[in-house]
Amino acid sequence: LYRTGDLARIRADGVIELVGRADNQIKLRGFRIELGEIETALLKIAGIRQAVVNVYESQVGEKRLAAYVVAEPMAWSADAVRAQLASTLPDYMVPTALMCLAALPVTSNGKIDRKALPAPTIAAEQAFVAPATACELWLADVWSSLLKPGRPVSAADNFFALGGHSLLAMRVIAKVRQERQAALPITAVFEAQTLAALALRIEQAGPAEAQPIVHRGPGRAP
Repeated sequence: LYRTGDLARIRADGVIELVGRADNQIKLRGFRIELGEIETALLKIAGIRQAVVNVYESQVGEKRLAAYVVAEPMAWSADAVRAQLASTLPDYMVPTALMCLAALPVTSNGKIDRKALPAPTIAAEQAFVAPATACELWLADVWSSLLKPGRPVSAADNFFALGGHSLLAMRVIAKVRQERQAALPITAVFEAQTLAALALRIEQAGPAEAQPIVHRGPGRAP
């Protein structure tokens, strides 16, 4: 026999219904992820004292990762934490939302209460910069339609911080080729990251030719 870690119950009609897992392993966009592995990576970052990772559902109905940490005030920077995680974890394991709390909620027996964690928010981590060029305005509309951040998209926004991932990056590149007729590889999204930088890459790109959009293996969000 093999213990899968899945929790199930037998209904009155004899059907076996899956209700969750006995561990913290989840499946996200086809990948099996151990939440504890992400938490361990977070705790290796200087200044972070406690960390817990949870799954939430975005406004577009996608499951995404949210990380909650208790950190030294001067050590906390969401961008810096995201960059350090991206250097050791594949892009699909880097949490979309990063929140710093004064303390993690606990149950009556002292365990972390995941159900009491606040709803994650994707807030602006720097001053809003209005998209200025025609390409930036167009790209902001594309990001808004795909990512639905719940606020205007800034020219300084990071694609991955807003919930982007490799599959959404492919959709962005498809729109770039179809609507802007620009030849741009999917790696441009990972390299540019911010809206302003990607818009500049689009403006500088040559005309698109008919070719498949290929993402070679699980990349890392820089």
